[in-house]
Amino acid sequence: MELKHLIGKTGNPFTFKVEQRHIRQFAQAIGDSNPLYTDEEYAKKTPYKGIIAPLTFPIAVKPDDENDNFDLGLDYRRMLHGEQQFKYSRPIRVGETLYCHMKVTDVYEKDGKNGAMEFILLDTEINDENGEHIVTSRTNILYRPLVTN
Repeated sequence: MELKHLIGKTGNPFTFKVEQRHIRQFAQAIGDSNPLYTDEEYAKKTPYKGIIAPLTFPIAVKPDDENDNFDLGLDYRRMLHGEQQFKYSRPIRVGETLYCHMKVTDVYEKDGKNGAMEFILLDTEINDENGEHIVTSRTNILYRPLVTN
C-alpha cells in the first residue's frame, strides 16, 4: 500500500469560534428547519437549554486561514469523499471556541474494478476550551488508483 506512511500524520491545531449565524446558515444549507438550531426562545425550553448545532455541523468546521488546511501531499483529483461519521460526547453550542486537530488514523485497501483502492481515515477531534471532548468527525477518503491508458 502506497499510503501507509500517512498514518499518524497530523495537521496544525486550529480554533473555530461558533457564531449563531454559522449554525443558522448551516441549517439552511442542509434544509433543516428545526427551531432548535435557530430559535433561542424555543431552544431554551428544550433539554439543551439553548441553540445547538446540527449533528453534521463539524463538516463545516475549518481553519480560517487556507494556508492551515491539512495537506496530505496527494493528487486531489484522485480523492473522493467516501463516508462521514460523528462521535459525540455532547452538542456544539453557540459562542463556543472549538479546539480542533486533524490526524490520519488509518489507511486500508480494497479491490475495485480498476485495481486496488486505498482508503484514508482522517479524524478531526474537536474539544472545548477545557480540553473536554465534544465530537470526533471521521472522514473516509477513497484514493482512486491511477488509471493509465
